[in-house]
Amino acid sequence: MSPVHPYPYGYTFYSPGGHFTYRVLGPCCRLFDREELPWPCCRLEWRGKEPSWRRIGKRFIPDMATKNSPSYSVEVIGQEYSGRQFVVTLYHVKLSPTEREWWYEAIRRKDEQ
Repeated sequence: MSPVHPYPYGYTFYSPGGHFTYRVLGPCCRLFDREELPWPCCRLEWRGKEPSWRRIGKRFIPDMATKNSPSYSVEVIGQEYSGRQFVVTLYHVKLSPTEREWWYEAIRRKDEQ
């Protein structure tokens, strides 16, 4: 049985197909940085391209596709890709409202600063 989320540092798990084994380095959340998007959008409700000086709202926003599932910084172990680090989102796992609130708490704190 898997531990509750977030997985602890060093926890190992398999990819859904069982081809890769991952070691957890830590939980993370996937964010969009609006300053790095390919067009100068300013709102979540996109109404058109607007110049960067008219941008309003939060700079960092959660990736809506990953908002309900946990993401982890992991490294691959036991494969030719061993030691490579990247972010994996477990789309087959759905976070409870409490877990989701914890996952994105850091974003809210950063926006308040």
